[in-house]
Amino acid sequence: MNFIRKCYDWTINWSKTKYANLALFCIAFAESSFFPVPPDILLIPMVIAERKKWFRIALLCSVGSVLGALLGYFIGYYFYELIGQKIVDLYNLQGAVDIVSAKYHEHAFLAIFTAAFTPIPFKVFTIVAGLVKISILSLIFASAVGRSARFFIVAGLIRIFGEKIQYFIEKYFNLLTIVFTVLLIGGFTVLKLFTK
Repeated sequence: MNFIRKCYDWTINWSKTKYANLALFCIAFAESSFFPVPPDILLIPMVIAERKKWFRIALLCSVGSVLGALLGYFIGYYFYELIGQKIVDLYNLQGAVDIVSAKYHEHAFLAIFTAAFTPIPFKVFTIVAGLVKISILSLIFASAVGRSARFFIVAGLIRIFGEKIQYFIEKYFNLLTIVFTVLLIGGFTVLKLFTK
């Protein structure tokens, strides 16, 4: 939890700099293939700071994430043994890789969309998409729909509710981390049941 908290603090500090837009794009890009902290954590304070620009900020985040999904796909397609396996091992996600790989061809779009929209680690799906060589167009379309829906909803809520949500996240960070983990496990369980 300390590691996650440090990543959170490091990420949120970027929102206070003139490089916030670049940082958001880079974090959204990296999270789709290897970085542990979701870009929502930077998206929230940026929208709070410039609420009228919520649409542009959400769009920037979405584009970065979809391009990052292509990196994940590339890693899985060409460098799974060299890089992809290390990422999977780092986050202890081999079980998830096995589940996703087993049924990817049957439900590729739905699997990618679900991971793009929910707390399921998106990086697993982008890397495995390349590993099992699904259609890159399916990856792009599902990622664009799922990630855009997620980030525009988050930005829209922040546009409406403002600083109250950031205060809530800061105050209940440890509890939210636990809830997020439960949702993550629940997401994998639902996916496992769905793909049987």
